Amino acid sequence: MPDIQMTLDGAPLPARPGQTVGAALTAAGVTSWRTTRAGRPRGLFCGIGACFDCLITADGALNQRACLTPVHDGMVLETGTAGAHEE
Repeated sequence: MPDIQMTLDGAPLPARPGQTVGAALTAAGVTSWRTTRAGRPRGLFCGIGACFDCLITADGALNQRACLTPVHDGMVLETGTAGAHEE
């Protein structure tokens, strides 16, 4: 069982120590957590912080790159937050 428990839009999300938010989301089968203004899904793309497709709200901080943000126990992740970077 994973050692870290987080939430994604209020739903439990397991993670392992050392993972990034993007890795935890992908491992849980979540492939998209935001959309562009045109409604196109976005999630993990480059995985190294070069693009901005994986932006997510983490612990109330807008526009965090999921591929670079380390997980921690009790982390609160939110999708579709107003003001998030969009194409």
